[in-house]
Amino acid sequence: NMGIIVEDGEMVAISVYFKELMKDFDCGYSDTAWISSIILAMLYGSGPIASIMVNKFGCRRVMLVGGLLASGGMIIASFTTNIIQLYLTAGVITGLGLALNFQPSLIMLGSYFDKRRPLANGLAAAGSPVFLSALSPLGQLLLNRYGWRGGFLITGGLLLNCCTCGAVMRPLKCKERKPSKKKLLDFSVLADLGLIIYIIAKFIVVLGLFVPTILLVNYAKDQGVPDQDAAFLLSIIGFVDIFARPTCGVVAGLKWIRPKMPYFFSLALLFNGLTDVCSATSTDYKGLVIFCVFFGLSYGMVGALQFEVLMGIVGKSGFSSALGLVLLVEAVAVLIGPPSAGYLVDKYKNYELIFYMAGGELITAGIFLALASFFFIRRKKHKDRQQKHHGDVPINIKT
Repeated sequence: NMGIIVEDGEMVAISVYFKELMKDFDCGYSDTAWISSIILAMLYGSGPIASIMVNKFGCRRVMLVGGLLASGGMIIASFTTNIIQLYLTAGVITGLGLALNFQPSLIMLGSYFDKRRPLANGLAAAGSPVFLSALSPLGQLLLNRYGWRGGFLITGGLLLNCCTCGAVMRPLKCKERKPSKKKLLDFSVLADLGLIIYIIAKFIVVLGLFVPTILLVNYAKDQGVPDQDAAFLLSIIGFVDIFARPTCGVVAGLKWIRPKMPYFFSLALLFNGLTDVCSATSTDYKGLVIFCVFFGLSYGMVGALQFEVLMGIVGKSGFSSALGLVLLVEAVAVLIGPPSAGYLVDKYKNYELIFYMAGGELITAGIFLALASFFFIRRKKHKDRQQKHHGDVPINIKT
């Protein structure tokens, strides 16, 4: 699933080039961190646009256009002469292209699967760490051989594969449902308290989730780790993540786990946050490798579960609109998280603060989601018992 593959892989792997970009453009960590933030902000902020386009034109066409934009942005970026141009090309254009690939991919998953949807989500999400495992050392290799410009150019060529993947997305039932969708973006989904809880939790999550991976390579290089070994750290995260996501999908599909999906997701968030906090003082390479193993596990759990939880809340019919609105809110968080972490590094020259900050945000989100879900679900179940004859369904029962 190419759309989901590029979501994390491209954004994180581009961090391999940060050191060279800082030298060429005479800028700091926070300036280069903005590139990843803008890609993420476009990926998330374009959510409503992608929702409208999918509802109007269908998944296949939107993915084809997205592939061309993602590729074109990276190719043009290879010719840029300052950091602002890089923000517009690798950031805005490529980010928009990835958004137009990412959302249709998730929507098609919801169309293809129902009973085994958690496993399908886990398997599809596993494509992201595969891409990350390959692209991080490849990026370092390209950087050493062709410089960052050549690396960007070749990456742009690789992203054309998004078009190939979009071409084989068979519409299936999408055509039958399209005429019945009168609204291109349905705001009525926001009436669901479960969705509001999810949006708040995900906003806090996104503030810190990507921060350690974006700054990890620079952190390792600053500790004297050789470039290739530093890039390999992302491959360790990706390799562990490859197995974590499908495994988590299998567990999430178990009949006694699936109705309690928000709690399982909360556990994944706590695990990820505690990994960050406990690894804040790891400065040697062995410590960083251990961090990457545990981070890959917890990051994979979050990646496998995040959209499955959302599908469970709003169902198939509301998923496209809900996803667009969720991503829009998350766009604000990704514009705050990585650059603020980069600012802390520039100012205090201390990476410990970043791990504590990111970990604290993930732990806060996990606790909030668990508590809010507990009180909301209990109230919802009570209401369901009272209105059983109307056929109401509790929020987290299988859809």
